[in-house]
Amino acid sequence: MSDNGVKVQRFFVADSANEALEAAKRLNAKEIVLKAQILAGGRGKGVFSSGLKGGVHLTKDPQVVGQLAKQMIGYNLATKQTPKEGVKVNKVMVAEALDISRETYLAILMDRSCNGPVLVGSPQGGVDIEEVAASNPELIFKEEIDIIEGIKDSQAQRMAENLGFLGPLKNQAADQIKKLYNLFLKIDATQVEVNPFGETPEGQVVCFDAKINFDDNAEFRQKDIFAMDDKSENEPIENEAAKYDLKYIGLDGNIACFVNGAGLAMATCDIIFLNGGKPANFLDLGGGVKEAQVYQAFKLLTADPKVEAILVNIFGGIVNCAIIANGITKACRELELKVPLVVRLEGTNVHEAQNILSNSGLPITSAVDLEDAAKKSVASVAKK
Repeated sequence: MSDNGVKVQRFFVADSANEALEAAKRLNAKEIVLKAQILAGGRGKGVFSSGLKGGVHLTKDPQVVGQLAKQMIGYNLATKQTPKEGVKVNKVMVAEALDISRETYLAILMDRSCNGPVLVGSPQGGVDIEEVAASNPELIFKEEIDIIEGIKDSQAQRMAENLGFLGPLKNQAADQIKKLYNLFLKIDATQVEVNPFGETPEGQVVCFDAKINFDDNAEFRQKDIFAMDDKSENEPIENEAAKYDLKYIGLDGNIACFVNGAGLAMATCDIIFLNGGKPANFLDLGGGVKEAQVYQAFKLLTADPKVEAILVNIFGGIVNCAIIANGITKACRELELKVPLVVRLEGTNVHEAQNILSNSGLPITSAVDLEDAAKKSVASVAKK
């Protein structure tokens, strides 16, 4: 953000207590804030496995920064958004602490209903924006932006005014809003959320905390950004799936779901629930699928000891059903599949795919539609 002209606190990132101490000394600030770096919210009220309470601390003494970092780095931090055992902290952020005289909320996000970016703001920042929207909807302001024309000066000025910035601060806030929008486009973000977007007693408009989501489809042109992705917090199976361009999400049931597309995945999980079963996971093939990916997908699914049945639910638009069928038969033979397999295929080359499966000689149960597939999958587990 700072590389793109957005005003943020001065900071360093450290991965050891000694580095944190040195960073605190280099900042030479009146007050320092130390933040544990994990991909979860609620850090301030979190608890470390070392016994330290709170993942965010303020101090005026650099030596204390080093002492606190010792109790953070290498230990698990449990918050309301992490698993019960917490997440291991490998890095901390050492930043200059600034006083905030007023907090507002600002976000730029892609909105399908508007077919483009939308600026969303509220003069009530530093709190859960959903609560503000529910209790005081009149304090939520929006500006639809034409992605071809870009953000207009009048839109940035109007949003700054709606956020309550006055006098010179209004122009300063409008300038920051435009820079945030330019950043949003430059890095292929789907969301840039700043909370709080605040002002200091010295008359500075600062982005004190931010969350940025990136478009996965833009990875090919945002290599530097995606190279920073810390996969250490992911489940090992998720990282293994990502090697083959597969998306894996683990659940706590016993029926594995093998699908193409997130929407179809959620529908498949829902209909399994409706028929009395519980999904063990869902594994999303995406669009440009290859036979080798199908094999790797089955390898991942069968490695999960909770899985007692596999439901394949593919709608072949971009995906060629025959490729899926060939991958399924290869995986079944080479992996010597031991659990029931129910397959529902629809779309491109579906008849050829059905012939491949029916002529394979393998114990594959075909389904005519999604509900039929769900019922057969749940029944196959119940028989055990």
